[in-house]
Amino acid sequence: MRGGGGNKKVLVSFVVLMFLGIAVYFWLWTIDYRVSSDETELIRQQFDLANREAMDESAEWRLKYDVEAERSTKCVNELNQIKGSLEEDGNAANINLKLVMLQKENVALAEQIEALKQELETEKLKCRLQ
Repeated sequence: MRGGGGNKKVLVSFVVLMFLGIAVYFWLWTIDYRVSSDETELIRQQFDLANREAMDESAEWRLKYDVEAERSTKCVNELNQIKGSLEEDGNAANINLKLVMLQKENVALAEQIEALKQELETEKLKCRLQ
């Protein structure tokens, strides 16, 4: 009979220990739940801040992209205009002829400027003498 009573003590001790284990587990779980709910709010705030920073950076890069795209479009348009004007002018011989004509016109204009300068000097002298 002694052996049967010892088994009951062991079984009751085991049940009490199981109950204490479950109680400690739930106590730890409630502490973790409270901490995790506070952490959840902190994590949510950090995520919102990181999301706003990412959106700002994304907008900044989008603006840089738009500016560069606009510049490249402008350059392409200018190149197309130059290419079109070169095609209108014809080949290199036409360009050389235009260059020679412009140089002659430049020389003629330089001579006119020189004549006007001399005329101006003579007028200044006349004014000083009077």
